[in-house]
Amino acid sequence: MKTVISTSQGIRIGTADEPTPAPGEALVAVRAFSVNRGELALLRSRTSNWRPGQDVAGVVLEAAADGSGPAPGTRVTALVEEAGWAERVAVPTDRLAELPERVGTEQGAALPLAGLTALRSLRLGGNLLGRRVLITGASGGVGRFQVELAAAAGALVTAAASRGQGLRALGAQDVVPDPEAATGLFDLVVESVGGTSLASALRRTAPGATIVLLGTSSGEKTPIDVYDFIGHEGARIVSYLSYAHPRPPADDLRTLTEMVAADRLHPMLGLVEDWTKLNDALAALRGRRIDGKAVLTL
Repeated sequence: MKTVISTSQGIRIGTADEPTPAPGEALVAVRAFSVNRGELALLRSRTSNWRPGQDVAGVVLEAAADGSGPAPGTRVTALVEEAGWAERVAVPTDRLAELPERVGTEQGAALPLAGLTALRSLRLGGNLLGRRVLITGASGGVGRFQVELAAAAGALVTAAASRGQGLRALGAQDVVPDPEAATGLFDLVVESVGGTSLASALRRTAPGATIVLLGTSSGEKTPIDVYDFIGHEGARIVSYLSYAHPRPPADDLRTLTEMVAADRLHPMLGLVEDWTKLNDALAALRGRRIDGKAVLTL
């Protein structure tokens, strides 16, 4: 079968053996996949014929032999560890969810890692009803989901993004270019930029607030001192690392797909191309020319 392979000369579409599903795995024909920003770094570091790919959507070809999971012919979205950018992939049934009829395959491909990260990182802030929430990097795939999910939970959302188009329509009450421009204090800060963005966000926390660290997309280091918390006493910093989450994705994926079907969550497809254009899509992501998600179809 055809698959994407990462080599020292870059990525290419090559061939690999057909996957052999374990008893608790379904064989899925991939119809679309999306690229996550974190995968850009993995592609640079894993160059020994590595097969990338986490977010996939497609159709079940063979149900899991142990009887778990959906029947053949079912459309699904899934989060796999790797090797998802291929014509077929074996997926543990606790890592996939059925796509409702109203959810397109490309939408399904955009959901897994970004949607799960948004949902699970916001939960670290507890009950958000009436709480002030600051979300940085809000124009990206994760950030847009965070804005809409936080607003749906009753939060008063400020979105920080250099390109803020469409964020008010997702529920943001205020859109600012960076945390320094935000007004007031926040009960929850979800921070994915790092550097000066994180330093500014710390100054915007209310006493007892939660700051969830997702990443450092700016590449900047952020020195933090205990005295940064004067006036923000009791604020706590919590890291969120997707691979370390203790629960498998299936239930939360189902929640996300049902919200999309109910028109309560709207994946933004910033780019949709045939997978032969993957190198172009990666270049656009590296150049920060895409708002939302980049999706490649097979």
